[in-house]
Amino acid sequence: MSEEIIKTELSAEPVAQTAESVVDVSSKIKTSKKKRSKAKVTKGKIYINSSYNNTIVSVTDLAGNVLIWSSAGKIGFKGSKKSTPYAGQRTMEDVLFRLKERGLGEIDVLIKGIGSGRESAVRALQGSGLNILSIKDQTPIPHGGVRPKKPRRV
Repeated sequence: MSEEIIKTELSAEPVAQTAESVVDVSSKIKTSKKKRSKAKVTKGKIYINSSYNNTIVSVTDLAGNVLIWSSAGKIGFKGSKKSTPYAGQRTMEDVLFRLKERGLGEIDVLIKGIGSGRESAVRALQGSGLNILSIKDQTPIPHGGVRPKKPRRV
């Protein structure tokens, strides 16, 4: 019985696929994105990295896992406009808007860099109503420096 089935399958003519049939099949396949459950976090840290060219804001839980991030470039600022105080403020506002659904209440703020967006980002954060536990400046400061050049002999 199985031999007859094999013979009939082998004798069947191959079906010619057209571009239309391929398109129809691909349109029927649904790709679904995996929906993550957004965990409620009550306490976390906000990192503000403000360079001469951009302002980047990241929100993490206490373990250091990034929950939300944003930058002036992601918001839509380009070129020299990314380094302005207004871009830093808008970046922080974008993070705070997306942070509301997470339920974050208490935060520690860690600031790094010497860009012009850091002050306005902190001001936008203070007006948000979150309970700020501490604000720390972690800007790296060189100490000791490089070895001086030896004196020139003439």
